[in-house]
Amino acid sequence: MDRATIEQAIFQHSVLCQTFLPTRNPGDDVREWEQKQGNVSLLVQAGKAINQEGHFENVGLPYGTKARLILAHINSQAIKTQSKIIDVEDSMSAFIKRIGLNLDGHSIREVKEQLRRLSTARLSLGYSDGVQGVQYELQIVSAFDLWFPKDERQKVLWPSRVQLSEDYFQSLLNHAIPLDERALAALAHNPMALDIYAWLAQRLHRIPRGDFQFVSWMNLWEQFGQNYARIRDFRRDFKKTLQSVIKQYPFAKLEEVQDKGLNLYHSPPPIEKKTIISIPSFTQKPTT
Repeated sequence: MDRATIEQAIFQHSVLCQTFLPTRNPGDDVREWEQKQGNVSLLVQAGKAINQEGHFENVGLPYGTKARLILAHINSQAIKTQSKIIDVEDSMSAFIKRIGLNLDGHSIREVKEQLRRLSTARLSLGYSDGVQGVQYELQIVSAFDLWFPKDERQKVLWPSRVQLSEDYFQSLLNHAIPLDERALAALAHNPMALDIYAWLAQRLHRIPRGDFQFVSWMNLWEQFGQNYARIRDFRRDFKKTLQSVIKQYPFAKLEEVQDKGLNLYHSPPPIEKKTIISIPSFTQKPTT
């Protein structure tokens, strides 16, 4: 695969390239999701949305591949237009088609539900080195349209727009990681693959040239193995998934240390730096 151009770039927040949303539905009654990776912590809190009767009802946590892809799309629209207001109605269908997902009724309902969950969720982002820490409270979306169909046959696919909160928008401009949309399309049916790809994309290029970083299987299990009770089952599936990721990120340099973990080496990012939209840089200590 050739290096991607800016036209093929899609963006994810750097924290969500290190800590991840649930890969499966943890249950509609589960209201919080917490993950820690190295010095970085993520807490996702489920929100509420108004219903047709005018009452607020609980909305579940965002999860799975569609939540990851939708958020990356919204991030990308915000960065490329330099606007907090995202025209979802005009852009979402084209994006769904580009990444190869169906636009049938079932898929549309799933995408709309994940968009609703993302729009009502609240993120707590934290960094602690044991001596001091910093915490950010972010609502991803500050306003969004709701549409209540009187007839299920009415053909309105998406709400017309969402508006990112000022805090999230500014954090995104400072902390965005460019990814190759073609890679996300190829990995679109596997949440672990999307997470591994995003992790490598934000990490490998920060490793000093001529150096390497070792990551143990235990650390990888803690980071990516949210659905695995046994590390040996996780290791088997992670290695298989990693091969799929490497096909989409062939510039990634890493090797397995037998029964111990992975050595990571400096690698060029998926998007060439000279083609990246001008956004402020974000320097962060590497985490395991």
